[in-house]
Amino acid sequence: MESGKKVLQIEANAILNLIPRLGESFEKAVDLLVGCRGRVVTTGMGKSGIVCKKVAATLASMGTPALFLHPAEAIHGDLGMLMSGDVVLALSNSGETAELISLLATIKRLGLPLISFVGNTNSTIARNSDVVLDVSVDQEACSFGLAPTASTTAALALGDALAVTVSEKKGFRPEDFARLHPGGRLGKRLMQVKELMHTGDAIPRVGVNAGMDEVIYEMSRKGLGITSVVDSEERLVGVISDGDLRRLLQKNRETVLSLTAGECLTPNPVTICEDELATRALNLLEQRKITSLMVTDKNGQFVGVVHLHDLWGTEMF
Repeated sequence: MESGKKVLQIEANAILNLIPRLGESFEKAVDLLVGCRGRVVTTGMGKSGIVCKKVAATLASMGTPALFLHPAEAIHGDLGMLMSGDVVLALSNSGETAELISLLATIKRLGLPLISFVGNTNSTIARNSDVVLDVSVDQEACSFGLAPTASTTAALALGDALAVTVSEKKGFRPEDFARLHPGGRLGKRLMQVKELMHTGDAIPRVGVNAGMDEVIYEMSRKGLGITSVVDSEERLVGVISDGDLRRLLQKNRETVLSLTAGECLTPNPVTICEDELATRALNLLEQRKITSLMVTDKNGQFVGVVHLHDLWGTEMF
């Protein structure tokens, strides 16, 4: 237990110590990545290479094209992956990684900006970089002070800070994130209401003059436990839910079927725009303690219905 706590404290300190170092160099790195016309190419050996893969994946998922270039493979043919307009981000704790140093001449020949994450700002890689970010740590979390632990944690955290800041400066939005994450639960959480709602003939709908027998039939046929009530111009004027029906039957079972939808509806139903995210619809349903939302387009026209089951059925959470 004590050993685990010690490791976490050392790594937490390694990240916290990065905060006062963020300054002009970090801003220059952000500007280079925001202005990148090609791809961000990350490169590093060993554990640093694994961190570079994650940094590239995070950048790509947040709207900045990025890839990982293995430095050892690069000098055996993969240098062809580099192209004009790219920005290179290299990670080396020592700043003297031989495989990375061997790439410097090609990076300079192609005129590519080089951002380096190094633990030694006086190293060969640092001296040949356009922007140097200091990721040095006071100690590794390894008991022998040998295995990359706190140093890789610090580099990973700085990579996240860089990726998030770049995405913010680019104006990256949740909608953009959703387009890059169409699969899995994350993608489904970020779907828009219009991708999940019932439309056309699947919408439970009756006119204001419809009898309650027609209302009951429509609700049963569409299976959403609710029906919209529209006027002669198909404008939404209210809803009738299965809860409304139960309450009507409790009050006066004998006369319910003689009433019209217009006499029984709940006016001003809760609506949501079709362009809203599915998470917003779910939050609204939970806040209002209801099971369905009427959906409108950006002009306020009634276009669909989304049910709680539609949201849970996507396994969003």
